Amino acid sequence: MNKKFRVTRDMRRQLYGLLFLSPFFIGFIMFFLIPIAKTVFYSFHSISVGKTGGMSYSWTGVDNYINLFTTEVTTDAGTMLQLFTNQNVDMLISVPLITVFSLFMALLANRKFKGRALVRMIFFLPIVLGLSLVTDMLTMTTGSEFTETGSSLFSESIVSVLLFKYTGVPKSVLVTIIGYVDNIFDLISQAGVQTLIYITALQSISPSLYEVAKIEGATAYETFWKVTIPTIMHIILFVVIYTVVELFIDSQIAEEVYSFAFEQNKIGIGSALSVVYIFNVLLVLLLCLLILGKVVKKYER
Repeated sequence: MNKKFRVTRDMRRQLYGLLFLSPFFIGFIMFFLIPIAKTVFYSFHSISVGKTGGMSYSWTGVDNYINLFTTEVTTDAGTMLQLFTNQNVDMLISVPLITVFSLFMALLANRKFKGRALVRMIFFLPIVLGLSLVTDMLTMTTGSEFTETGSSLFSESIVSVLLFKYTGVPKSVLVTIIGYVDNIFDLISQAGVQTLIYITALQSISPSLYEVAKIEGATAYETFWKVTIPTIMHIILFVVIYTVVELFIDSQIAEEVYSFAFEQNKIGIGSALSVVYIFNVLLVLLLCLLILGKVVKKYER
């Protein structure tokens, strides 16, 4: 006698889980896996318009990759090697700055003080209204004519002109100081989401841990390094990964890919640049995981 097939509770939960994840899998295949495969295919071909319409493919092998670093130049007449070098150096500087700055802002926003809601509203205004609108507001306030991004907002303002004209401070010193102030605008605009993530992580820490540290006589400095940092270390890793991906998406390399593919009609070269770009991103992410992953495991023991 054959036994009737019965769906157990565990099987039902697995089916529900697969059903819940199915939109992700469909979206991943359609909007990521298939485009990546086509990009790799295009990178080994010279693409043009066919005689009867559509796209015509001509196999070129690795010529697109060779030409990318030997004959092709960026829109600024620079080499691709220089572009990747500058991007990775900027990443090395920007990621730690954004990670630490957003943690600092989250610690301030998470503290209890009068007017905390107002401070949070002001800080997260670029996220709610959009960075361009807030930048325009700052532009009108500082008298700057630069409206596209926060970069150079202060250096091109009336305030900086007055500093150069009337303070008597050496120009080299003022240029350095104003450069740091300009970077603050970029830093704040790039640290909003990370700060929100940190605030959520800080609020999830059990208050009993801080109470035990206080009973043991730990200082605020010791509590920060012995309680706060170990507890949110996995969140720090997540923030680093998120920041790396975000900076790469908004990088000049992405603009060069668009320029090659859609403005210069060099789809093969643009695809080759995309493939190299993806491998560069994966390499940076792998290094972050290897370095910070060991630290996270150390704190989890």
